[in-house]
Amino acid sequence: MAFAAMPGMGVDIAKQLLDIIGDEKQFFLMKEGELAQLLGPTNRWCSKTTRDKILRKAQKELDFIADKKITPIYYTSPQFPKRLLEANDAPIILYTTGDCDLNAKRVVSMVGTRNATPAGIKFCDNFVKDLSALIPNVLIVSGLAYGIDIASHRAAINHGAPTVAVMARGLNHIYPAVHRRDAVNIVNHGGALVTDYMSQDELHKGNFLARNRIIAALADVTIVVESASHGGSLVTASIAMGYNRDVMAVPGRVTDEMSKGCNKLIAANRAALLSNAQQLIDTMMWEVEAQPTMPRQLNLFDELNDTEREVVNVLRQSAEPVYANDIARVLQRPAYLVTSTLVELDFKGIIVTLPGSRYQLA
Repeated sequence: MAFAAMPGMGVDIAKQLLDIIGDEKQFFLMKEGELAQLLGPTNRWCSKTTRDKILRKAQKELDFIADKKITPIYYTSPQFPKRLLEANDAPIILYTTGDCDLNAKRVVSMVGTRNATPAGIKFCDNFVKDLSALIPNVLIVSGLAYGIDIASHRAAINHGAPTVAVMARGLNHIYPAVHRRDAVNIVNHGGALVTDYMSQDELHKGNFLARNRIIAALADVTIVVESASHGGSLVTASIAMGYNRDVMAVPGRVTDEMSKGCNKLIAANRAALLSNAQQLIDTMMWEVEAQPTMPRQLNLFDELNDTEREVVNVLRQSAEPVYANDIARVLQRPAYLVTSTLVELDFKGIIVTLPGSRYQLA
């Protein structure tokens, strides 16, 4: 863990260094002069003070992960994702929680804008539903962020597909905090939370771009569902292309702000056009492992109280998003009770909250 925490450490550097030194323990035992002869006198890793400081940090982290049941996966472990090892800037350790095979046979990363439209959210749900029916146990990877990320995770949970959330900080904090319940659901439904950061590492803006390389490298293909003309999801797509991974994008109307990035990728032949799950399977030349089945009805009502069921029924009967006040009027219930119920349903991933206090089923 300390070796992995050395600034700038990556898979290629680690292999070269260990070929010279022998093992990680020896790296921390060597005197400054001995290491300087191998790495050069100006190398920042030569300082014994620096190495000892990071060693103490790793010991503290070891105590933390033991208490929180977090598993560190070193790059030499069979459990370390093999796809990630193909990236020359990959981290050499991952901290994970959850029982999920990061070396799943088929892995898809789904990314997009934080300002997802109802159409984008609906695409995520329909796409994952169809893909998981055709390719059982397909692994869905995203970043737990607002918008397309969280819509992709929720779609995976709703349709029985494992999903992995790649975090931009240590597992002692869920960011954003409003997705804490989603993070719990991901783990409880056979997925995992993954990060290369220790709990003691501070959150910096650059963490999110660094996190994107893991999202891209973990998957066979990266899908951009919605994006403005500039954004983090386009960076993820570019990183994926740099790893020689497939990239696909969902097209949209030229007048739609959140389709401009996807349309730009497709027009520049930097991404293949994606409209449905079968198109992805054909493009990737994946073998269909199961015949399409009838859409599965979620047993949501078994988990809902009476008020929640009534609210869901109102939303089911409307083709358009419904205002909270209108729901309260139809049910003849206090507005505060309906509002708190809507918050709970949103947490459970059953409804989607839209601007203006409007709601619709997820």
